Amino acid sequence: MKGDEFDPKGLIFEAYRIDGITKSECRTIFLDWALSIPIEADQKSMIQILLDRHGADGHPMSEVLNEGLATISAPKRRGGWRSRNRPQTDLN
Repeated sequence: MKGDEFDPKGLIFEAYRIDGITKSECRTIFLDWALSIPIEADQKSMIQILLDRHGADGHPMSEVLNEGLATISAPKRRGGWRSRNRPQTDLN
């Protein structure tokens, strides 16, 4: 199905129809898809629905969607460079 609540622009649908599409191209399409869904959407569920609907074994888009699921499930990093201890310097 093209252009529904899970794939508003039909990007994922079209990616599966492109012969010879590369994983790099699929990543670009996935990013565009992610930017087109509402911010409050349950991305994990949406990706799983798209995989159930389209997921062809060995297709680069299936690989990208599975990577997306793994990334969403990964623990979030906290902190960053601002939370690290920095050496004190005496500028006086």
